[in-house]
Amino acid sequence: MDGDTFWFRGEKIRIADIDTPELSPPRCKRERELGLAAKQRFLGILNSGPLSLKVAARDEDRFGRKLRIVFRDRRSVGDILVAEGLARKWDGSRRSWCE
Repeated sequence: MDGDTFWFRGEKIRIADIDTPELSPPRCKRERELGLAAKQRFLGILNSGPLSLKVAARDEDRFGRKLRIVFRDRRSVGDILVAEGLARKWDGSRRSWCE
């Protein structure tokens, strides 16, 4: 779906420990470009082999998405995206990607 949300076994999963730029709708050109890059990178990670999911502090967000920390080969997918500049650690609030 985007850089931090995907479907798995009929459930919408949101990566609990990161925030990625919005695609629907992006607030500026930079957010759109970063959002598309995060989505493409995340799709590549998702399609490259098995994942494991760990329940976060809360099971669901206010939109009914399951909140999970996602791992590939024991490494947090969120940490991968943060290290590549495509996500931020989730600190409890959204910040602009248009700065």
